[in-house]
Amino acid sequence: MDQLSSMDASFLHLETPETPMHVGSLMIFDLPEGYQGDYYEDVKEMLGKRLHLSALLNRKLAQMPFQLAEPVWIEDDDIELDYHVRTVTLRRPGTMAQLEQLVARLHASLLDRSRPLWEMYVIDGLENGQVAFYTKAHHSGVDGKAGVELAKVLYDVSPKMREVPPPRRKRAAAQYQLGVTELLQAAANNAAQQYRKLAELLPTAAKALGTAASVVASQRSQKGERSLSLGLAPKTVFNDSITNQRSYSTMSLPLADIKVLGKRVGGTVNTIVMAMCSIALQRFLAERGLLPKEALIAMVPVSLRAEGDKAMNNQVSAVRVDLATDLDDLPTRFKAIHASSEAAKAVVRELKPVLGVDVPITGSPWLMTGLASLLGRSNLASRMPAAGNVLISNVPGPGQNLYMAGARMVHYFPVSIPYHGSALNITVHSYAGLLEFGLTACRRVLTQDESYEMIEHLRAALRAIEALPPVEAEIVELTTQAPAQSKAASAAAASVTVIQTDEVPPAAANDKASRAS
Repeated sequence: MDQLSSMDASFLHLETPETPMHVGSLMIFDLPEGYQGDYYEDVKEMLGKRLHLSALLNRKLAQMPFQLAEPVWIEDDDIELDYHVRTVTLRRPGTMAQLEQLVARLHASLLDRSRPLWEMYVIDGLENGQVAFYTKAHHSGVDGKAGVELAKVLYDVSPKMREVPPPRRKRAAAQYQLGVTELLQAAANNAAQQYRKLAELLPTAAKALGTAASVVASQRSQKGERSLSLGLAPKTVFNDSITNQRSYSTMSLPLADIKVLGKRVGGTVNTIVMAMCSIALQRFLAERGLLPKEALIAMVPVSLRAEGDKAMNNQVSAVRVDLATDLDDLPTRFKAIHASSEAAKAVVRELKPVLGVDVPITGSPWLMTGLASLLGRSNLASRMPAAGNVLISNVPGPGQNLYMAGARMVHYFPVSIPYHGSALNITVHSYAGLLEFGLTACRRVLTQDESYEMIEHLRAALRAIEALPPVEAEIVELTTQAPAQSKAASAAAASVTVIQTDEVPPAAANDKASRAS
C-alpha cells in the first residue's frame, strides 16, 4: 500500500469528464525488414513479460472512506492485458493527419479508475508501412521524467529484445479492496509522517525563502529596462473553459541544429522553443484581430526531482515566463524571453526544498473535485484573472534510438493536458537527436485545421530566429564604438555575454522534466 502525495492526488481530484488528466505519447516505428508477424501480438507478449518491472503498470487506486484523505495505490494481481493493450487500423490511405486525429479522439476519453490507470494502442494501416503506438497513463502516477524512466523499462536499445527476470512468486493473493480500518490507519500514519517532515524542514525552508528573496531583489531591472516581475496575463481565446474534445498535431526538428542556433543567437534550446511559441502565438492571434496589447505569459512546468530519483510520481512545480509578444523587434524580444526564463529558474533553484513539500489537507478530495466541477460548468475560467495564457513544457528524453518488440522507434511525440483556462498545451520532447513537438488543445478553442496552422507558424518562427544576427557580431560591433561610448558598450557586451551560454541541464517539467531549466 502506497499513499498518494497531495500533488499526485490533485490530478485525480481536478479531473472531470471535460478534463481527462492523463499524459501520453505517440510513437512511430519502422518494422524489421521482411517482417511477416503480428506486431500487436508481439507487443502484447513483450508487455506481459515486463509488467512487473514498473509499479505504474500493476497498481490501482483504493479510495478512502468518505474521501477524507488521499487514496492509496494497491497492487492489482488480476490485470486483463487484452483490455489495456488494444489494436486499431487506420482507414485508407492512412495519412499522418488521420493518425493525429485518431490520437486526439483516444486522448479525450477517461481512464477506468477501477483498473490500473494506463492504456496502450498498436495502430497499423499507415500508408508508408510504419506502425504507430499510442500510450496514455494518468498523471497521478507519472510526470514527464517518470515517463522517461518508464520508457527505459518498456523499450530496448537494440533490435534484440533483452531477457528480463520473471516476477517473483507471491506468497498470498492480494485483497481486491482494503478494509475501512486499514485505509483509515494508513491515512493517519501518512498524515503524521507528513507533519513530521514539515517540522523537520522548517529551518531549511526559512533559509531557502531568504535566499530566494535575495535572488528576486537582485533581479530588479534598471530604470528603462523591461521588468522581470510579471503581472497577470492578458485574456485570450485560450483562457476559456474547455470540452473533452481534442485537436492534436506534431512536428519534428533536428536537435543539434537547435542547439547550434541557440548558441549562435545567445540562448538555450529552451529559449529557442519559447521564442518559437511566442512568434507563432502572436501571428495566430494577430491574424484574427485577437492579439492583446499586453505580453502573453507562458506557464512552464519545472521539475523538483533530485538527481537519480526514479520514483514514478510527480515532483513538479511551474514558473511563468514572459513571451514578450508586445515587442515587435525580434532580437529584443528574444533577449527578453531568455532573461525572463533564466530569472524564473534562478528563483526555483532556491525554493526547490520548499516547493516539493507535501502538505496534507483533510477532505481535499471532495473539496478539489467540487471546485474543478464549478470551474468548468460556471465558465469562470473565461472571467477570472489569468496567471498564464498557454502551457509550454520542454522535457529531455532518451538520447539514443529505442526499439520495441524488434521495431525501431523513429519518432516519440508527446501528448499532454489542456485544462480550463489553458486550452492549448505545447509540449516538446527530445529523442535520439530530434526535438519532437506535440500540440494538444481543446478542439472547440483550437480546431484540427487551426492546430496545423499553428505548426506552420512554428516553422515560420524558426526561420525568423535563424535570420537573427549572431551574438558575436553584436559584441564586435560594440567593441569598435567610439571611446565616449565605451562604458555603455562594455556593459551591453557584458550582458550579451551572460546570455550567450551553453544549454543548461534541465531543472522539471523541468530541472529534470522541462528544459525550462
